[in-house]
Amino acid sequence: MSEWYEKCFGEDYLIVYRHRDFSGARHEVESMIQWLGLPRGAKVLDLCCGMGRHSLALSRAGYEVTGVDLSEVLLREARAQTGAEQITWLHSDMRELPLAGGFDAVVNLFTSFGYFEEDEEQIKVLKEICRMLKPGGRFIIDFLNPAYVIRHLVPHSVREDGDVQIDETRRIEEGYVKKNILLTSKAGSAPARKCQERVKLYTLEDFRKMLDAAGLRLDTVHGGYDEEEYDAESSARMIFMGGRP
Repeated sequence: MSEWYEKCFGEDYLIVYRHRDFSGARHEVESMIQWLGLPRGAKVLDLCCGMGRHSLALSRAGYEVTGVDLSEVLLREARAQTGAEQITWLHSDMRELPLAGGFDAVVNLFTSFGYFEEDEEQIKVLKEICRMLKPGGRFIIDFLNPAYVIRHLVPHSVREDGDVQIDETRRIEEGYVKKNILLTSKAGSAPARKCQERVKLYTLEDFRKMLDAAGLRLDTVHGGYDEEEYDAESSARMIFMGGRP
């Protein structure tokens, strides 16, 4: 039986997340460049690159970028963007990468973590990040803040994208934030499609333990991309920055 992340990152994902624009990615990359302090020409791995928004912004900033994702659909979209030919795009599971490493930095963005049921599987991802990095290399992992998600959860919302109605139901259950998505054609021209996204909720202390188990050092936690200090209760994000010793 297919896992949710093997089914949900297809054509419908392009509809549900169409509002994620490239200008937002540029702003986030500008902050990441300041934090990482990498010289132009540095090698950066965008792990779970999706449609390539951040990979493209990093490439345009002068970095040698490799983008990896499990979704062929999203990689197709990435390869179709202007400037995509400057980037190496690879199809792979993030737990076992077909790469030798040697990167100056690895970034894992937009909550592309916590997809698996077992902690050991998440630690495999972190160990791959460690393996990909040069000694002294840096990483950024952009994850949701569980306390903020629980407090600000919107149980139900409905919106439209052209002919498609997007109905989203969210809940916290058994240590996960789960979102059920139902897409229907307003004109009745296509059958309804549904999928469920699921992300395991990890606290800062959970991350410290997993990073340590993977051989990674945690240096800083940001609460957002505008230099906010992380606050356990009020920050929307937990953006982890550290390195391989």
